[in-house]
This record gives sequence, C-alpha cells and structure tokens, in this order.
Amino acid sequence: MSRLRIFSESDPSTPEFASYDPDFIATELQKIGVTFERWQASKPIQPGASPEEVIDAYRADIDRLVAERGFRSVDVVSISPDHPQREAMRAKFLDEHYHKEDEVRFFVAGSGLFTLHVGDRIYEVECVKDDLIGVPDGALHWFDMGPEPNFVAIRFFTEPDGWVGHFTGTRIAGEFPRYDGPTQS
Repeated sequence: MSRLRIFSESDPSTPEFASYDPDFIATELQKIGVTFERWQASKPIQPGASPEEVIDAYRADIDRLVAERGFRSVDVVSISPDHPQREAMRAKFLDEHYHKEDEVRFFVAGSGLFTLHVGDRIYEVECVKDDLIGVPDGALHWFDMGPEPNFVAIRFFTEPDGWVGHFTGTRIAGEFPRYDGPTQS
C-alpha cells in the first residue's frame, strides 16, 4: 500500500504526519512539485514478461507522459532479492543527491522508498505496484530498494545517458529510517 510520511529534518524518529490515501498523497506531494499517480495496465502482465510487453501494457500512460514532459528514453528495470549485485545497487542510491533532469519511475511490481528533503521537511514516499512518482530536477532525495530488493519499474529519461546523480555529501539520509520492505497498514 502506498504511504506518505512527513518528518521534521531534526526528528527522524517521529513522523509528523502519515497517510495511505493515494489522493491525499498526490495532493500533498503536488505542493512540493512532485508528481504522484496511480496507473492500471491495459492488459494482464505475466511474471517474467519482456520489457516490450510491460511497456505495451502501459502504452497510453507512457505516451501521455512522454508527450507532456518530452522524455526521449523509456526502459524497464527489474531487480530480485537474489540479484548478485543487489547490495551495491542499493548502496548507489542511499545518499542524498539530485539530478539535472526529472527522475520519474513507475512501479509495475514490487516496491521502494523515495525520500525527499524539501526545506526543513523530509517526505518519505513508499511506492508500490501501480505507483508513479516524478521527482523534479534539482530536488534533494534518496532511494532505498531495501536489503532484499524486489521490483520492476519503468524509467523515463530526458537525456539518452539516463540517470546521473549529483551527491550533496551530507549524512541526512543515514539518519532516517531505511526500507525493510512493503508496509502493512
């Protein structure tokens, strides 16, 4: 289940607010320039589906987003708990960073935790199957796929090179909760 928790940057132990309501999550995140949508596949996707089959199942939403935002590249990434480089892949995204283009991810399956640092607030967004999150360029954030990552996501890029992170060097990401897997409400 999708979840938003908002913390003060000075108190990582106690959320000031939490919600599992996707409409409320979208409204709250819109206030800080973050897109949050829920998509449904136009046809069933079988486990092990090819990237082309995954993209085809969400073609209408993908085409709409590409037209609205000018993305030039769309791909599918998949990682499972037995992936041999899962620890290195997880570590790559755990520190606070920003991008010089929007970071947009749609979760076809599984889950992950995007955390945004906006002013003196920390917005923790647990994304699950059917969630799309769009983090604007320049927004400070980090991503945790958990110790046993398990997700399939569609990624959108403006630049053909794809994702390039610019790290802030702060320790704030390490002060907030790590992702242990999907939350049960």
